[in-house]
Amino acid sequence: MNVATTTAAATKLPLTFACGLYDRMLRLYTGEVQPAGIDLIFVANDEPRDIFDRMGGKLEFGASEMSSSEFISRFATGQCPFVAIPVFASRVFRHGFIFYNAISGIRVPKDLEGKRVGVPLYTMSAAVWIRGLLQHEYGVDLTKLRWVQGALKKAGSHGSPTVAPLLKPPTIEINSSGKSLSRLLADGDLDAVISSRPVEGIGTDPGIRRMFPNYREVEKDYYRRTGIFPIMHLIAIRRDVHEAHPFVAQSLYDALCEAKDRALAQMKERGALRYMLPWLPADMDEIDEVFGGDPWPYGIEANRRTLEALVQYMVEQHFIAKRIPIEDLFVAGR
Repeated sequence: MNVATTTAAATKLPLTFACGLYDRMLRLYTGEVQPAGIDLIFVANDEPRDIFDRMGGKLEFGASEMSSSEFISRFATGQCPFVAIPVFASRVFRHGFIFYNAISGIRVPKDLEGKRVGVPLYTMSAAVWIRGLLQHEYGVDLTKLRWVQGALKKAGSHGSPTVAPLLKPPTIEINSSGKSLSRLLADGDLDAVISSRPVEGIGTDPGIRRMFPNYREVEKDYYRRTGIFPIMHLIAIRRDVHEAHPFVAQSLYDALCEAKDRALAQMKERGALRYMLPWLPADMDEIDEVFGGDPWPYGIEANRRTLEALVQYMVEQHFIAKRIPIEDLFVAGR
């Protein structure tokens, strides 16, 4: 490396960035895309809960993937140690993540009322979204569900979150059975489970069923009617980093947009399949038809409906006292 190159590198701000190694992030990991003025140290971690706990509890990274519901909860307290940019590392439709045991008598969403429902974390973004769609799409009275909280595929708890307390906490039973939520569901000790991942037994145990077995069609209809593509994770930057180096937010936002655009362009290349998805060409045709070319937009305006729904659900579920203007949540990417 020559002197000029060494000097240029030395002027860049070192910044650790913890995130899952998603296709939309890959080019930052490889260095193919570099944020201006930043020497990005990409900490690849495919366990989001671990990232959230380390960032939320210890401020371990300069920037990271972060639970959207946990960020908004902490932002509403007025004492949030982070700022956010409207880059959405993870988003997932959630109709396909509602499971029940056939012996429970559950057949339709309203049947969840009065039942024992497992959830890894009541405060996790996936659970906020699922409760919101159950209430708004299917008229489920959430106050009538009896919650049991614990890890999905092992005994004990799901991570060690640092979250703001709920303003009106529901009654939540902590799973101390020594069994996972998946095992409790299979044994009939839980009637249903909502989660961010599939329960064990789905597809192999005929008694474990999805509320919406045709969830792909249900989710497409939901998106066409509402314009909502649920956001799970955004990108948070430590507030002290932002205040000391305000350029970081826009620089990181621009680089993340470029990395995502390159990933999308490669996914659309039909000559050789980018992923091990045999019908990817047909899937891409469908995605273009439903989403108009970009299924994963960043920025505020392209995601306003989704973000406003999330904030509304968090008010209704007693995470925050009142709605927050969407613009107030983000420091770049307007």
